[in-house]
Amino acid sequence: TDVLGLILTGQGSTNDVTINNDADAEVMGVATGATVANFASIPTVADVAIKVAGKESIYVPAGAMYPNTTAGCSSLTQVELSNGPELKVLDFAADADDFAQFTVAFPKSWNEGTVTFQAFWTVTGTDTGTVAWALQGVGFADNADQNSSDGFGAIVVATAKAFSGTTQDLTVSAESGAVTIRGAAVDTLTYFQIFRDISVGTTNTQAARLLGVKIFFTTDAANDA
Repeated sequence: TDVLGLILTGQGSTNDVTINNDADAEVMGVATGATVANFASIPTVADVAIKVAGKESIYVPAGAMYPNTTAGCSSLTQVELSNGPELKVLDFAADADDFAQFTVAFPKSWNEGTVTFQAFWTVTGTDTGTVAWALQGVGFADNADQNSSDGFGAIVVATAKAFSGTTQDLTVSAESGAVTIRGAAVDTLTYFQIFRDISVGTTNTQAARLLGVKIFFTTDAANDA
């Protein structure tokens, strides 16, 4: 059997790697100067990890969202604090399901699978009751009819979270379960609809002020080539 011998030398003896295996072995994606402990390790160049496919996130601020025409939340409000940043928020009432929407064009490297989300929000007041946020999504490809009667995908509600009781404190909800986007595909525009779900363990009597949403998605390629 032919023998494959490979020696890579980096900076310092700890980066020297010798690999001996039979001819059926494949060695891929290793560059000169790379630190290689074993093939299960994350590859690095000059001790910096190479970008690989996997879980990633994108943040969508409230300023990039808009209230629904029917049953919409309040219009975007800018809140001046006595110190620090000014907030741009969408207010969602405590006694009704108010809705807002936003769009995301996911990178080509997205695997077109499910996503999860975290809501970033606050309350003006001292009520320590809970707030629950819900999300659903639908995707449209090039030349698709966006005036579709099929609506959004299934609603997913993140676990309700109690507010701290200190007015304007930042509150970050736990990551939700998997959200299935109806019509998910490559090169689609995804419309998301978010709302405060008052029917699922939400007890805060104040308006919940949405600051933004972090969307987690999974890639199956290292870039968009």
